Parts: sequence; structure tokens; C-alpha cells
Amino acid sequence: MPDTKPRDVQVLPIATDTTVMRSRSWARLRFEIEYALAKGTTANSYLIQADKIVLIDPPGETFTQIYLDALQQRIDVTAIDYVILGHINPNRAATLKALLEIAPQITFVCSNPGAINLRGALENPDLPMIVMRGEETLDLGKGHNLQFIPTPNPRYADELCTYDPQTEILYTDKLFGAHICGDQVLDEGWEIINEDRRYYYDCLMAPHARQVETALDKLADFPARLYATGHGPLVRYGLIELTKAYRQWSQQQTSADLTVALIYASAYGNTATLAQAIARGITKAGVAVESINCEFTEPEEIRAAVEKSAGFVMGSPTLGGHAPTPVQTALGIVLSTGTNNKLAGVFGSFGWSGEAVDLIESRLKDAGYRFGFDTIRVKFKPDDATLQLCEEAGTDFAQALKKAKKVRSQSIPATNVEQAVGRIVGSLCVLTAKQEDRASAMLASWVAQASFNPPGLTIAVAKERAVEPLTHSGNEFVLNILKEGSHIGLMKHFLKPFGPGEDRFAGVAIEESTNGSPILADALAYLECKVQHRMESGDHWLVYATVENGKVLNQDGVTAVHYRKSATHY
Repeated sequence: MPDTKPRDVQVLPIATDTTVMRSRSWARLRFEIEYALAKGTTANSYLIQADKIVLIDPPGETFTQIYLDALQQRIDVTAIDYVILGHINPNRAATLKALLEIAPQITFVCSNPGAINLRGALENPDLPMIVMRGEETLDLGKGHNLQFIPTPNPRYADELCTYDPQTEILYTDKLFGAHICGDQVLDEGWEIINEDRRYYYDCLMAPHARQVETALDKLADFPARLYATGHGPLVRYGLIELTKAYRQWSQQQTSADLTVALIYASAYGNTATLAQAIARGITKAGVAVESINCEFTEPEEIRAAVEKSAGFVMGSPTLGGHAPTPVQTALGIVLSTGTNNKLAGVFGSFGWSGEAVDLIESRLKDAGYRFGFDTIRVKFKPDDATLQLCEEAGTDFAQALKKAKKVRSQSIPATNVEQAVGRIVGSLCVLTAKQEDRASAMLASWVAQASFNPPGLTIAVAKERAVEPLTHSGNEFVLNILKEGSHIGLMKHFLKPFGPGEDRFAGVAIEESTNGSPILADALAYLECKVQHRMESGDHWLVYATVENGKVLNQDGVTAVHYRKSATHY
């Protein structure tokens, strides 16, 4: 059951003259792919009280009132000199407007792209503002002479990190965060949250791996003892390990054999949310994404990305019945640069009509492009089911590219070792899972008992499987053990390719388990399980789950067993 604690603001001193204010939501906050683990989140803001007073990263409108109440209880808000913004989005505008009403003396500090976004978000071209391009400093007195590091990426072109040499704190905005809510402010026992940090990276950072590597190079010049993150626990105890992990994860992306150019623009953030979900589906299948926000990207960079890519996906909002000019420019570059043997995809969000999506689709069809998924059209804000559809569409797109590459490459017979490993016997099962409106399933034979007390098992789940997001720590599922003889029909059903968002259980007799996941009525037996741990194992996650409930449905049946021809084929 979800936690029903009310939202609050947790306040704690973290260094000399420095306080963190963590606005906490114990339930899932937003419909975005990076929040899908539903462990709540914190929006971290920071207060430095030196000769000058600075506020860093006030939260979004979800927390506006409780945040301002907590702030006013602790300081005279009219004494704040500066508000530093790591990035600006429409969600943050409500808090900034409310803050300006009670503290009009504030000067905003942000990057150059941030200044443009801020003036637009607050509908005020004359805001008092200091633009930081990387070489400027801001002296607050008492040794707090702040330095600034622009770390832009396609999703957050205005991202700005801040370093305080007095406290050796690096304010990292979106970098190094995690969407977890709890009482723990620092990351003691950080190994426990590794999975959440990796998921956050995969969703938010993997599509921008090249820019993340550039940011890591810049940040290496600043000796930090603490990463003051925008979300989740602050990074102190696992700082060295997490920095190394970011480097390793980014290098895995930039060295991938296949790349997809993901080209989009976003007016209100909805198209960017769809892009993030599609990118997540592509990267989890082992294909890299070069994410390109065409509003902030030079034509030559778009051309180079399309040339080196195996396929491309384009997304656009509809403004006034048209695609924005940067999207139309990017489409022209794609049509003049890309050969029509590249796989294509189209998506977009709109308020009323969606002409931009239709324009891109028709132009690409006329040019002879093949499509890796059905065009995705989303009205207003995407919900959970839409994000699942986008993620699965991205995975389908990546798998089509990998299949095409495999066909082009020479087929190599399995070695003796691979054939021998393929003889490892595994019971044939179907893993089913449901979480709120998201449901999925997969055929599994890499299953083994792992513990007696409590009864537990391990399952290998391929990273590209649609069900993978439902097998994180804390999630529940049902393992349906198939019966010899009657397993053929179920095996064929769950092996067939499903379209993005397609109901995996259509035409299959099911019942609901106590944890909400489907039970296959024709199974030999079923086990209700809860995921305790996951370990990354090459192209799979090794999931350890404990068995909470179960039943044999057919006492006379025999377990269906799958024999693989080799260790490299299902």
C-alpha cells in the first residue's frame, strides 16, 4: 500500500552557514518515467546565510506553500539577496512568483539559457538577474565565494552547477540524484540505494551520456566532499563510487555499437516526457541514444547525429496548428541527410489537433522510410499507461535495429561450451506482474531456487523485457509454473511479439492473485513473490525474490522443462 504521510519540509544544517530544506512527497509525485518506481521523492533546496543570503533551487508548485511557510519560519525572506537556479521549468514558476511577491528585492542567478527560460516562465522581461557563463563568481562573504559550472544537456539546456569552496559542497542540480523519500538526509549505507540511483541515471542521464561525460570532466576540477543533489539523499559516503559509476555507465552508452538519434522540441514539457520514456526503452535494450533538443542544437550537430545513427525518432508539439520552426528545420536536415534505409519513428503531444505529428509522419512516409513503431499521438499530459506504451515502443525500435544488424552479420555456430551451457535444465514459467495500470508478462526458463528460509528464488530478466520495470526491489509478481503438454499454447502466446501497450493477457484465462498480479488458470502451480534484491548481470538483471504465497493447481501434472540449443539462444 502507498504511504499516506502528508507532504512536509525537512530542515537540517549540513555545513557552515548552510542548511538543506527537503520538500518531501512520500507518494509518487509526477507522471514521468524517472518517477516510475513510485518511492516518492524529495525536492532539495539549500540556504546559505553569510554576509549575503542565497537560496538555491526552490521546489516546484507541488510544494510552494509548505516550502514558503517553512522558509518564513526560519529567516526574514525580505533579506534574501540571491536565488540560484540550477534549471528552470514551468513547474517551478509558481513558487518563484509567490516568492517574488513577498521578496521583490531578489536577484536571480542562472545560466544564459536559464535566463531566457526564466523571463518566459515568469512573463517578466525585466527581472533582476545575473547570468553565469562559467568564469564568474558570486562572493557571499565569510569565504563563500561561489563558482559556477554550466553542465547543459538536451533535456536541461540551462543546467548550472554551483560550487562553494568554503564548505566544499557541489550543488549538482539533476546530476547524482535519486527519486527516494525518507528521513535519511545523507547517503549512509549507500549500497542499498544503488538500484534507485542507477534507474534514475538510466531514465534521465543515459540519453545524454556524451554531455554527462563532459560534465564529469568539468566537475572533476572542483574538490567536493558533498554532492548537494536536487532529489533524494545527499551524496557523501558513496561520492567516489557514484562518480566512477556515472563515468562507467556513460562510457557504456557512448561505446554502444548502435545509436538512435532522438530529435525533439517541447513547448510545455509533455513532448520531452514522451521522449524520455522512448529513450528509456531504447537504452534498456542495449542501443545508445543521442538525444537532441532541436531548439538548442546547431544544424551541423543534428546532421552529424543522423549520419552516424542506425535510426532516428522525431517528436514535436503542435503550436498554432504547426510544428515549431526548429522542428521543421530539423526535419529538413533529416530528409536531406538520412538515407531511407534508416528506421524512423514519430511521436508528439498536442492540446487540440496534432497537425505537427501528422506532418512529420507524412513527410517521412513520402520519402520511403520504414517505421519502427506506430506513430504515437498524446493529447495533453501523458499518464502511466502512455509512458509504458512509449517505453515499449522504444524497446521495439531498438530490437528491430538489433535484428537487422544480426541478419547482416554472419551467423556463427554455437561453440561446444555454449551448447553445453544450453543443456542446463530450467522449469518453463511465465512471470506476470501488475502495478496500478501497468501490467506485463514474460516467458522465463532461467529460474532457480536460491534460499530455503525464507523460500526464495532467482530469475534472470533481460534488460529489454517490457516487464523489467515491474521487477525492481519492492515490486511483487506471480511466477506461473507451466504444465508439460498444455504449456505449448501458453508458450506460443507469450513468445509472440506484442505491440507497445498491447494487452499481454487477451484471450488467456487468468485470475487475480492477492498481490494483484495475474495467475494463469492453466498453469501447473503459481508462486506469489516479492523482489528483495537485483544484481546487474551483463544484458540481464538477476532478480532475487522471496515467495509469499503459492499453490499447486494440478496435483497430477508434470513441470514443463525447456532445453535450449545453446547458451546464446532462447
